[in-house]
Amino acid sequence: MKKWKVGLLARVAIAIVLGIVSGLFFPVWAQRIFLTFNDLFSSFLDFIVPLIILGLIAPGIAELGRGAGKMLGTTLGLAYGSTLLSGFFAYFTCRAVYPVLLNSNGNALSMVPDGTTGLAENVDKLMPYFSLDFPPLFSVMSALVFAFVLGLGLAVVRNGEALRNVLSGFREVVNKTISGVIIPLLPLFVYGIFLKMAAEGQVQQVLGIFLKIIVLIFGMTVILLLFQFIVAGLIARKNPFVLLKTMLTAYVTALGTQSSAATIPVTLGQAVKCGVDPRVAGSVIPLCATVHLSGSMLKITSCAMAVMILMKMPLDPAVFAGFIFLLGITMIAAPGVPGGAIMAAIAVLQSVLGFNAEAIGLMITLYIAMDSFGTACNVTGDGAIAVIVNKLYAKS
Repeated sequence: MKKWKVGLLARVAIAIVLGIVSGLFFPVWAQRIFLTFNDLFSSFLDFIVPLIILGLIAPGIAELGRGAGKMLGTTLGLAYGSTLLSGFFAYFTCRAVYPVLLNSNGNALSMVPDGTTGLAENVDKLMPYFSLDFPPLFSVMSALVFAFVLGLGLAVVRNGEALRNVLSGFREVVNKTISGVIIPLLPLFVYGIFLKMAAEGQVQQVLGIFLKIIVLIFGMTVILLLFQFIVAGLIARKNPFVLLKTMLTAYVTALGTQSSAATIPVTLGQAVKCGVDPRVAGSVIPLCATVHLSGSMLKITSCAMAVMILMKMPLDPAVFAGFIFLLGITMIAAPGVPGGAIMAAIAVLQSVLGFNAEAIGLMITLYIAMDSFGTACNVTGDGAIAVIVNKLYAKS
């Protein structure tokens, strides 16, 4: 008999509901137990994030550099450009819409600059029973720089196979840690966040704001896909709406799998139906499944801006532009598990934007709520890139 498995999105939804109920009805002593877990889990995240960055980015960059011909180089450039474009599209859209959307009910969510929620009157701030500090082996920024240097070096060094094998093994350890420890514990972490919000009288405002953000981001993904296929149609001189309709099969498949890698066979087949040479599609689609993350970039950018506005964090345009450029590179390392992209992005959120544990928790919750739609946007856009590369390199 096939075992029934509850998906990550369903587990997070259940955690939110149970967290709200627990925050309203649990005694304070019981609430503090889960807040203690959240504090320990946050410390563990601080410790593991530099290792995640090193274990994912270094081998990812090293492998992309081997055997990358002119066509694959063009694919990388198009994928990175598309990912950056989606980030800046999200930034300017949210900068125009969020001030109205997030303040439509006045100061919808009162938060103070240190990132803690403003408390309702006569409600004591909940505290964990104890805290443990897990100092990371090195800082997040050191891990980013070291990973880039190591990955780029191995991409050009011929006699680095032994070190590549070590990094590949380390990547497996990191992926197992993400899929076997962090991802399974995320619902409990989210549970604790919403338990605290409910106990402090903030949950109604938070859920209302989340719903508005989700609707806005879904609308932006539709606009992004239309733009990608209109550009591809103009370059390839094909009807963009026919191309997009053909790729919708991959979109629907990705909604169910929540994985770009698992959807590759469907994406590949639909790209060929769009007129892409099978040899071109066979090279472009698997590569784009790793490096083209326009939908994920759009979601992370939008969610990050929302959290920063709600928590009254400074939103400097120059700093955020640097965040988008660095995130575009970091996203290449995103592991192929639900929520993997946001795990790879945590380092940039912390080092560039200064996110604390509570801000990261809100980001994870928002991101996972739309994980399927971001993945579907990623793989559907892969078809547009394949059409463009086919026009440039396929032999008639």
